[in-house]
Amino acid sequence: MSPLTLISVALLAAGSSVGAFAPPAAVSKVTYLSASASSNNDEITRRSAMFTLAGLTASPLLFPALPASARLEGVNKPELLPSEKGLNVIQVEKFLTKGQEKRLNDLLTKLEADTGYKVRVLCQAYPRTPGLAIRDYWSLGREGDDDKYIVLVVDEFGGKGNVLNFNVGDGMKFALPNVFWTRLSSKYGTTFFVKENGIDLAITNAIEAIVSCLRSEEQYCVNVPDMGMSMKSLGM
Repeated sequence: MSPLTLISVALLAAGSSVGAFAPPAAVSKVTYLSASASSNNDEITRRSAMFTLAGLTASPLLFPALPASARLEGVNKPELLPSEKGLNVIQVEKFLTKGQEKRLNDLLTKLEADTGYKVRVLCQAYPRTPGLAIRDYWSLGREGDDDKYIVLVVDEFGGKGNVLNFNVGDGMKFALPNVFWTRLSSKYGTTFFVKENGIDLAITNAIEAIVSCLRSEEQYCVNVPDMGMSMKSLGM
């Protein structure tokens, strides 16, 4: 399998500025991934210290400046993967009830069957995460694939950052462009929203918004759909 090429796009909240290290509360994160690779892009990836999938969204723009010895490192722990194959929702950290987990898993199974879009959810508490091992479990970024997938990585990072982080296949960037992810994470992923409504609602609202967009006639969204979406719009 060819190494993944990562195109990191930091989504900065209003009033924040691009710096070498931005405070985590000011930033959400979307990473586009494709199966193509080049030596130049590999070098850029190494210089930016970006982790692929689930140590996953860690980048210099996501975390505050730390001593070199304290900075986050990549993780690869296949032992944290579930024994059951084919799950769309994996909870290493339990943010969802069993009922919520099953509902989302069924919702995403039907979405993939009807549209071909893969949407996955990983709930973690870094460094307690399967990390890179999740790529093989979900068969993501393989050469020859259409890269029509989205991975939502949910991590509270000690209550200091946006809990919603997205890794998006290169085949999705025209259906759901950068501005959509900025608005989605700003609406549901903030510490204020989580404190007022709970992290489980942040996850379910975000996934339902994505599913509604991908099931729309246009299969395209810039704005986040309003809540109260019908079961029909979710394909149920």
